Amino acid sequence: MTTDAGLPSVRESLQLALLAEPEGSPLVAELAEAAADHYHLNYNKHPVPVLFREVCAARALPARLLTPTADGTELHRQVGRLSGLLGNLAFHLDDAAGARTHLVTAVSYANRCGDAALAAWAYGAQSMVARSTGNLTSACAYAERGAAAAPRGLVRAQLHAWALLPTLAQQGRAREAATALDVALTELEADPVGEAPGRFGFDEPELALHQAEAHLTLGRTDQARARAEASAAACTPGTPGWAAATLVLAQAEASDQPSDAAQRALDVLDRVPPSRLRATARTRLGRLDGLLAARPTEGVADLRERLRTLPPPVDSSGAASA
Repeated sequence: MTTDAGLPSVRESLQLALLAEPEGSPLVAELAEAAADHYHLNYNKHPVPVLFREVCAARALPARLLTPTADGTELHRQVGRLSGLLGNLAFHLDDAAGARTHLVTAVSYANRCGDAALAAWAYGAQSMVARSTGNLTSACAYAERGAAAAPRGLVRAQLHAWALLPTLAQQGRAREAATALDVALTELEADPVGEAPGRFGFDEPELALHQAEAHLTLGRTDQARARAEASAAACTPGTPGWAAATLVLAQAEASDQPSDAAQRALDVLDRVPPSRLRATARTRLGRLDGLLAARPTEGVADLRERLRTLPPPVDSSGAASA
C-alpha cells in the first residue's frame, strides 16, 4: 500500500515520463492509466484532501498534451477518469458545485473516447450530487441517463442501486424503487465476477448499504436495520463503507434504541479521525442527531457534544481538517 507520504511518487513518475517524451507516447498513456488505477483502487486509503491534491496535479500532466485535433483516445480516457475521481473527492469534501464541474468534464471525455462505463458512472455520480442538494428532478434524470448508458452486468447493477434506487425512494416512488432494486440484483447475479474494487467498482456490501438507505427513506425500519447490519458486517471497521453502514444502522435504531444508536455514532467518531470523515458521513451524523433530539438517553448528550466540537471538513480559509 502507498502511504500518504509516498503518494506523490505516483504523480512524479508520470511527470518524469513527460519530461522524457514531452510530445506524449504510448508509455505516457500507460503511465496515466496506471496513475488513475492507483488512485481509484486506493481511494479509501487516503484522507480525501490529500488524494484530491494529488489527483488534481496528476490530471494536469496528461491534459497538457490534449488539443482539439489530437488523436489521444487513451489520454482522453484517463483525463476523464481523473476528472471523475476529482468530482467524487469534491463531493466528499462537501463541495457540490466543484463536484458537478469535474463530473461534467468526466462525461465529456468519456463520450469523446467512447467509454460507456465511465460515462454511466459519471452520470450516476452527478445524480448523487444532485440528490444531496435536494434536486430530485435532476437526480432522477442523471440516474436514468446513467442506467441507459451502462453496460450489462456490474455497471448496470451499480447504476440501478446507487443512482436510481435512492432517488426513487426519496421521491416516494416505492414500486419503481423496488423495480430498480430487482434490476440491480439480477445484473449483479448475472455478472461472472460479481464485484470490482475501487471507486469505480461495486460489490454486495455497497448494494446492501443502498438498500438500507432506501428502506429507511421509505419508512421500513426493520428492513433498513437488517441490510445495514449486513453491509457493516462485510466491511472492515474504520473504513468509509463501514462508517456509512454503521450510521445508517444507527438511524434505523434511533426510534426504539436511542442509546445503541448514539453509541454506534460515537464508535464511528472514535475510529475515524476528522480528516478522514467524509461529508457523506457528516450528513448521516447530522440526520442521526436530529432523530435523537427528543430522546435524551444515555450517550446522546456525549454524541451531541462531539458533533458540536467536530471540525468542518474544510474551514473558512480552505484548510482541511487535521
